[in-house]
Amino acid sequence: MINKIYPILRYIIVPVTLLLLTGCSKTAQISKDNEFNINLNKNWSMISSKKVKETGQRISSEDYKCGQEWYAIDIPSTVLGGLVKNGEYDKWYFSTNLEKIPKNRFKCAWWFRKEFNLHTLKKNISIYFNGINYRADIFLNGSKIASSDTLEGSFRVFKIDITNHVVKGKNTIALKVFPPRQGDFTIGFVDWNPLPPDRNMGIWRGVTIRTTGVVSMNQPFVETNVDENNLQKASIYIKTKLINHSMEKQSAVLKGRIGDKEFKKEFIIPPKQVKNITMSPADINELSIKNPKLWWPNGMGPQNLYNLELSLEINGKPEDSRSVRFGIRSVSDYLNKYGYRGYKINGKKVLIRGAAWVDDLFLSDSDKKVEAQLKYAQNMNLNCIRLEGFWGSSQKLYDFADKYGILIMAGWSCQWEWENYLGKPVDKFGGVKTREDMALVAKYLKDQVVRLRNHPSVFVWALGSDLIPRPALEKKFSAVLSVIDTTRPVLLSCSDKTSTVTGIKTGVKMTGPYDYVPPVYWYTDKENGGAFGFNTETVPGPQPPPIESLKKMVPEKDIWPIADVFNYHNARYEFSTMNTFINALDHRYGKSENISDFLEKSQIQSYEAARAMFESYILNQPKATGVIFWMMNSAWPETFWQLFDWFLRPNGAFYGTMKANQPLNLIYNYADNAVYAVNLSMKPCKDMKAEITLLNKDSKIVLSESKKISDISANGKTPVRNISLKEFESPLFFLDLKLLNKNGDTVSNNFYWLSKKKERMDFTKTIWYVTPVKEFADFSALNNLEPCNIEISKSIKFAGKKGIAKIKIKNVSDKIAFFIEAKLIMHDSKDPVLPVFWNDNYISLLPGDQRELVCEFYKFDTGKQKVDIITTGFNLRKIKTVEGN
Repeated sequence: MINKIYPILRYIIVPVTLLLLTGCSKTAQISKDNEFNINLNKNWSMISSKKVKETGQRISSEDYKCGQEWYAIDIPSTVLGGLVKNGEYDKWYFSTNLEKIPKNRFKCAWWFRKEFNLHTLKKNISIYFNGINYRADIFLNGSKIASSDTLEGSFRVFKIDITNHVVKGKNTIALKVFPPRQGDFTIGFVDWNPLPPDRNMGIWRGVTIRTTGVVSMNQPFVETNVDENNLQKASIYIKTKLINHSMEKQSAVLKGRIGDKEFKKEFIIPPKQVKNITMSPADINELSIKNPKLWWPNGMGPQNLYNLELSLEINGKPEDSRSVRFGIRSVSDYLNKYGYRGYKINGKKVLIRGAAWVDDLFLSDSDKKVEAQLKYAQNMNLNCIRLEGFWGSSQKLYDFADKYGILIMAGWSCQWEWENYLGKPVDKFGGVKTREDMALVAKYLKDQVVRLRNHPSVFVWALGSDLIPRPALEKKFSAVLSVIDTTRPVLLSCSDKTSTVTGIKTGVKMTGPYDYVPPVYWYTDKENGGAFGFNTETVPGPQPPPIESLKKMVPEKDIWPIADVFNYHNARYEFSTMNTFINALDHRYGKSENISDFLEKSQIQSYEAARAMFESYILNQPKATGVIFWMMNSAWPETFWQLFDWFLRPNGAFYGTMKANQPLNLIYNYADNAVYAVNLSMKPCKDMKAEITLLNKDSKIVLSESKKISDISANGKTPVRNISLKEFESPLFFLDLKLLNKNGDTVSNNFYWLSKKKERMDFTKTIWYVTPVKEFADFSALNNLEPCNIEISKSIKFAGKKGIAKIKIKNVSDKIAFFIEAKLIMHDSKDPVLPVFWNDNYISLLPGDQRELVCEFYKFDTGKQKVDIITTGFNLRKIKTVEGN
């Protein structure tokens, strides 16, 4: 269900109930969605159970006073997250400081306490805990209302009737939260980063009070059905539970409004009964929509969203109300002729081009940071994120995915499938083995699906990661989903598995690689991670961040040469060093002289590797149906598996990904040495022109050709020209590709550096996470590029809360300007402005070429500091600034 701030329905005439919430030491205004839904997330207090001797009955009593040793927090919050926000552990992410936080501090339970005032009481009052990790005893006004014997599970949503426990005036609630134990099915990180010392113990999602009349509404769900033949009609089905809390039969009227469409229907609810009801086009004409404004993924169309407002009335008096935000769209899956699974939105095939999401290490991302990360996904032209076990600490992740058109693949973590992560024995189906375990995890699924099913961005429920649910659990999952959501496909495993219940194959793969492989791998591998099927997680190795971020993570003395402290910020186990990546970097680009040299070359290699991964899957359609870059973001400051770092600094892989996924593009295939024109949009493109320029290492043009392209079909490709390097003498070449429309305007560009020496993979020595390279390409000639000069003009303007930076860069020399980066920095501190949304970056310019780069940023991120634009480049000698544009 979605509870958001919307206007009260115009036919609600009763005044809003006034409530005032307070903490242990201060008073604060409540936040509320409407008069029936009250947010309790502000002004809590927290303390270790070792520091207090009083019982829960006493701590939750009206006259109990919190001492100075209590920590003031807001929730959601883990214990460690709360301590960090109270200044307890400064720079916990720097060096190896995380290891110095004592784990024993978190082996006991912690108390969470809040005071609140209710000035008006209604007939039915319930409290909802949307996420507790892992068990809790709950006390309200001196009484125990829930026990850790039954209140357990990170992904449960707990509803507790408190009608007879609250009073008019001051109320106090206290939770004694117990940490997860070995073998518990908790939130968790795998080999991505270190575990937080508290294992995310706490109230990690919000707490809400629902106050209603004698009849309430629960779990409203909007199903949409699109006529995929012409997309001109859609049907809406509104489902919800009506609960009669009284001892008498009730006749209630459910009123609804979607835009300017209003409708209503009367229902009879027997005493103390729950009635599942549906409002459909069969009985309400307004739910049959002509010419619907559809919701589409990023790149396929607009992200139209609707608001449904529901009011439940008895004798004209509102008993309950709900607001639901939804999109009109349909989702389906299919198996192509190669046996690989793909997906359709509104009947149109979509190539999944995504990356994996992880929550912050302390589950403490702000709404602003969550939005920035979803906007980054849109900025990179991605259309999907995959969640593995991290479902967001609030609805905001899904709200922003809805807004920016980012499909969400939601599912469980492989942490539950391997003994060393779960902490108890597993078998071929993982660790969910006993009847009790299966019952718990089935409840997890129900609670999460009910919570999220109104979001159009969620397109599939993934019920396993590396493994597949055991048959008994699969049947439980199927039974749950058959009741609460049949609108989306189900994926039993994110790897290639076959159901022992139905015999249906998943049709996807999880075959790596996870360490560095060069561009040619994606085109030539035919058995593992190469560009065929739907690869649900894969990545070409680590992505070291730019120097500005690294200095915030690693002490100056430990930055170079790379050693233990630096490696602490890598991933774990097989990925605790960057040896494979560094070995390739040394062979391909030459040994690095210092950390600046290493990181600059790393951005080049990461750009090249990420671009090729996405481009290969784009070119290999329809055999290829999707790919997920592992991962998109990071839970803490690190060097592995990220398109931008924890500080929100984009890296070379970010801009390589952006380049690969341009809606219209010219792509070089590393296997067949041909250039293809690609169209990722839903409309054919006609009368295009490709300009192809090949230069040698001295920036001399050895091939220049203009080719007309009469037609590129929707979501299609067309070959343009083969490129043979054998015809020319040079160890290194530069390939510049420009795609022009019929008016001669450049609609996209792409730039490659190519080695005369071909890269060769050793597929006979492939292991689960990498294929070794038998012979490396040679880009060492880049180190001897002749320097070049550029001219720049720049401007920064503000419009409301947004800033727009523009920079025109012109190559005024007769040499290629290679790998130029534009940066926004604070004038005084020289810190980077983050987040930043460039239309392109890390660009290369032919002699005489020029390009305008545009960047959007948030004014409030810069404070009162002036913002500067600076440029750096691999072979820049002189930068001349001319009058701003």
